[in-house]
Amino acid sequence: MALTKEDLLATARASVTPVTADDAEALLKGGAVVLDVREPAEFDMGHLPGAVNVPRGVLEFRVGDHPALTDTAATILLYCKNGGRSTLAAHTLKQMGFDGVKMLVGGFDGWSGDVHKVEVDPNVYQ
Repeated sequence: MALTKEDLLATARASVTPVTADDAEALLKGGAVVLDVREPAEFDMGHLPGAVNVPRGVLEFRVGDHPALTDTAATILLYCKNGGRSTLAAHTLKQMGFDGVKMLVGGFDGWSGDVHKVEVDPNVYQ
Protein backbone atom coordinates (compact mmCIF):
# COMPACT_ATOMS: atom_id res chain seq x y z
CA MET A 1 0.00 0.00 0.00
CA ALA A 2 1.38 3.38 -1.02
CA LEU A 3 1.85 6.07 1.60
CA THR A 4 -0.02 9.34 1.31
CA LYS A 5 1.32 12.80 2.16
CA GLU A 6 -0.74 12.58 5.36
CA ASP A 7 1.04 9.33 6.27
CA LEU A 8 4.45 10.91 5.67
CA LEU A 9 3.55 14.02 7.66
CA ALA A 10 2.20 11.96 10.57
CA THR A 11 5.43 9.97 10.75
CA ALA A 12 7.50 13.15 10.58
CA ARG A 13 5.40 14.96 13.22
CA ALA A 14 6.05 12.16 15.67
CA SER A 15 9.79 12.88 15.59
CA VAL A 16 9.75 16.67 15.32
CA THR A 17 9.89 19.21 18.16
CA PRO A 18 7.31 21.92 17.39
CA VAL A 19 7.73 25.44 18.80
CA THR A 20 5.39 28.43 18.90
CA ALA A 21 6.27 31.79 17.39
CA ASP A 22 7.06 33.15 20.86
CA ASP A 23 9.38 30.21 21.57
CA ALA A 24 10.96 30.70 18.14
CA GLU A 25 11.65 34.33 18.96
CA ALA A 26 13.54 33.21 22.06
CA LEU A 27 15.52 30.76 19.94
CA LEU A 28 16.47 33.59 17.57
CA LYS A 29 17.69 35.68 20.48
CA GLY A 30 19.66 32.67 21.71
CA GLY A 31 21.57 32.34 18.45
CA ALA A 32 19.78 29.41 16.83
CA VAL A 33 20.37 28.74 13.16
CA VAL A 34 17.21 29.81 11.33
CA LEU A 35 16.56 27.77 8.22
CA ASP A 36 13.88 28.74 5.70
CA VAL A 37 13.07 25.73 3.53
CA ARG A 38 10.75 27.60 1.16
CA GLU A 39 11.67 28.37 -2.43
CA PRO A 40 13.96 31.38 -3.10
CA ALA A 41 11.12 33.56 -4.46
CA GLU A 42 9.14 32.99 -1.26
CA PHE A 43 12.19 33.80 0.86
CA ASP A 44 12.82 37.03 -1.08
CA MET A 45 9.31 38.28 -0.31
CA GLY A 46 10.02 38.12 3.43
CA HIS A 47 11.66 35.87 6.01
CA LEU A 48 12.50 35.59 9.69
CA PRO A 49 15.40 37.75 10.87
CA GLY A 50 18.76 36.17 10.13
CA ALA A 51 17.26 33.24 8.24
CA VAL A 52 19.18 31.39 5.56
CA ASN A 53 17.40 29.83 2.62
CA VAL A 54 17.94 26.15 1.82
CA PRO A 55 14.91 24.95 -0.15
CA ARG A 56 13.36 21.65 0.94
CA GLY A 57 14.11 20.12 -2.45
CA VAL A 58 17.89 20.40 -1.99
CA LEU A 59 18.20 20.08 1.78
CA GLU A 60 19.77 16.63 1.88
CA PHE A 61 22.32 17.66 -0.73
CA ARG A 62 23.39 20.74 1.26
CA VAL A 63 24.03 18.96 4.57
CA GLY A 64 27.72 19.19 5.33
CA ASP A 65 28.56 21.83 2.73
CA HIS A 66 26.26 24.71 3.67
CA PRO A 67 27.53 26.68 6.71
CA ALA A 68 24.13 26.39 8.41
CA LEU A 69 24.20 22.60 8.07
CA THR A 70 27.62 21.54 9.31
CA ASP A 71 27.16 21.40 13.09
CA THR A 72 24.90 18.49 14.05
CA ALA A 73 24.76 19.77 17.65
CA ALA A 74 23.48 23.25 16.71
CA THR A 75 19.97 24.38 17.53
CA ILE A 76 18.21 24.74 14.18
CA LEU A 77 14.81 26.38 13.76
CA LEU A 78 13.12 25.37 10.52
CA TYR A 79 10.10 26.91 8.87
CA CYS A 80 8.26 27.03 5.57
CA LYS A 81 4.99 28.70 4.55
CA ASN A 82 2.64 26.88 6.91
CA GLY A 83 4.46 23.86 8.35
CA GLY A 84 4.32 20.96 5.90
CA ARG A 85 7.72 21.24 4.22
CA SER A 86 9.44 22.21 7.46
CA THR A 87 7.97 19.18 9.24
CA LEU A 88 9.40 16.87 6.58
CA ALA A 89 12.69 18.79 6.56
CA ALA A 90 13.04 18.61 10.35
CA HIS A 91 12.37 14.87 10.26
CA THR A 92 15.00 14.44 7.55
CA LEU A 93 17.62 16.44 9.48
CA LYS A 94 16.95 14.36 12.59
CA GLN A 95 17.47 11.20 10.53
CA MET A 96 20.75 12.71 9.31
CA GLY A 97 22.03 13.18 12.88
CA PHE A 98 20.96 16.72 13.79
CA ASP A 99 19.73 16.66 17.39
CA GLY A 100 18.68 20.26 18.08
CA VAL A 101 16.06 20.59 15.36
CA LYS A 102 12.90 22.61 16.07
CA MET A 103 9.99 23.39 13.72
CA LEU A 104 7.97 26.61 13.78
CA VAL A 105 4.28 25.72 14.14
CA GLY A 106 2.26 27.48 11.45
CA GLY A 107 5.40 28.42 9.51
CA PHE A 108 5.92 31.87 8.09
CA ASP A 109 2.17 32.43 7.94
CA GLY A 110 2.01 31.95 11.71
CA TRP A 111 4.97 34.25 12.28
CA SER A 112 4.36 37.25 10.05
CA GLY A 113 2.14 40.08 11.15
CA ASP A 114 2.38 42.86 13.69
CA VAL A 115 3.92 40.79 16.47
CA HIS A 116 7.08 39.31 14.95
CA LYS A 117 9.71 41.00 12.81
CA VAL A 118 10.05 40.07 9.14
CA GLU A 119 13.05 40.88 6.96
CA VAL A 120 12.61 41.64 3.26
CA ASP A 121 15.40 41.77 0.73
CA PRO A 122 15.86 45.48 -0.08
CA ASN A 123 16.06 44.59 -3.78
CA VAL A 124 12.49 43.28 -3.76
CA TYR A 125 9.80 45.82 -4.53
CA GLN A 126 6.56 45.41 -2.64
